[in-house]
Amino acid sequence: MPLIAIIDDDDSLRQALEGFVRSLGHRASGFASAEAFLAAGDIAGYDCLISDIQMPGLSGIELKHLLTERHYRLPAILITARSDPGLAEKAQASGALCLLKKPFEADMLIACIDRALAG
Repeated sequence: MPLIAIIDDDDSLRQALEGFVRSLGHRASGFASAEAFLAAGDIAGYDCLISDIQMPGLSGIELKHLLTERHYRLPAILITARSDPGLAEKAQASGALCLLKKPFEADMLIACIDRALAG
């Protein structure tokens, strides 16, 4: 079963995403920050990550850049409630597979997860 990291500082959203990912038949591990995810180790054991963009400390975009610099080929799905100009371009430049704007439809997330796990 694929293992998906879910990184979001919003406890309720993170827990909801964990439950949703598990309902799809995947394993999920939640982290309240990018730093907590990095500190947990075993990054190579994950098949995909779903991360909020705007968080205290490292943002989801900064996390994706850092993982790429460290040669981890981990597909990333970024989520955000923000609509800053150029945000989609920044997410794409980071190597993110998908950028979803909150609130997003479940089928959009499923499509991104399927795409991440197929690649």
